[in-house]
Amino acid sequence: MRFIAHYSGSTGNLYQVIGDAGQLLIDPGVPIKKIKKALGFKVSDVSACLLTHGHQDHAQAISDIVKMGIDSYLTNETAKHEKISGHRVHIIKPFTQFSVAGFTILPFPTEHDTPGSVGFLIANGPDKLVFATDTFYLRPVFTGLTIIAVECNWSKETLAPGLHPAVRKRLYTSHFSLKSVKRFFKSNDLSKVREIHLLHLSRDNADPEYFRSEIEKLTGKPVYIGGYE
Repeated sequence: MRFIAHYSGSTGNLYQVIGDAGQLLIDPGVPIKKIKKALGFKVSDVSACLLTHGHQDHAQAISDIVKMGIDSYLTNETAKHEKISGHRVHIIKPFTQFSVAGFTILPFPTEHDTPGSVGFLIANGPDKLVFATDTFYLRPVFTGLTIIAVECNWSKETLAPGLHPAVRKRLYTSHFSLKSVKRFFKSNDLSKVREIHLLHLSRDNADPEYFRSEIEKLTGKPVYIGGYE
């Protein structure tokens, strides 16, 4: 299984998972033209789309994805927020497993400021990927992971000077900090992990190389900064 972060951040997101028998998109949060270009215009190769929540930077193109005939999986709260329905829209529930195109997928709740937000545990062959973004905490503990793709949005050491109190409060209560990411890694079995992807870094409140260095020192694993522009 391969994980690719095409775009990652508050200006837009797009992630791709390539398995033995299919491909998944996660969070089509950029214009459909950018998605087609990122995929080399091979949209027909996409088996399904997963959506974590309904904020614009994650869900901007979900209606276009559905209109193109791609089965899309999202919670009921997110479907209502995006006002989409139809036979291509599949409602999922946290901790209720489903399968598509050779992938076994388990949604789990995340801690964000919009109802129905989820992350995904995705298994394909010998690989197991956990994907989580836009959350300030992760409750589940995972075993047997081979790929970790997780938000690392900010840290107290890298907050922008003079940050508005309201912005600071939202960061603290809706996005994963470096400190919390470290706690997550310490709580989980990393023995089989071969790569780590840090996602959704804040443009103003993060330092990519500092974050990469800190997580590499902690885990001893290769760390990639996904889709940071």
